[in-house]
Amino acid sequence: MEIEREIVLTSDGQKRIEQELEHLRTVHRREVADRIRDSKQFGELSENSEYEDAKTEQAFVEGRILDLKRILQNAYVIEEDEIHTDFVGIGSKVTVRDMETKDDWGFTIVGSVEADPSEDRISNESPVGEALMDKKAGDIVDVETPAGTVKYKIISIGK
Repeated sequence: MEIEREIVLTSDGQKRIEQELEHLRTVHRREVADRIRDSKQFGELSENSEYEDAKTEQAFVEGRILDLKRILQNAYVIEEDEIHTDFVGIGSKVTVRDMETKDDWGFTIVGSVEADPSEDRISNESPVGEALMDKKAGDIVDVETPAGTVKYKIISIGK
């Protein structure tokens, strides 16, 4: 039996998931159904790659819809007044300085479900997120990365 981990979302993350779910339900689902219908015109279904691709995509879309519903049903949404600025937690906007390069980096600590490094939303379970959790501005943390240990100094913590 798998133990369900607590799902923590920021209110922004909740909105993103609700928007994705709405898009999948109202737009993407219809597009896939149209592809399936259209692909039936290409002959025998057992040898029809367009049909198979569309059916695979349909399974993915339906699975993603179920995942998103489960996330929203089981998630704890952190309210703005629960986000601390005296230490790093989920929802904190953090600026750190790489102690070697002196480069600053700003990002938001989020739960793993809404993490997106390309948008500077870092999971609290990632090496960086885990090292920063519960630390204060001015603290220096060591983060183990594939390239070696990186030292970051926490410059600021905000909402």
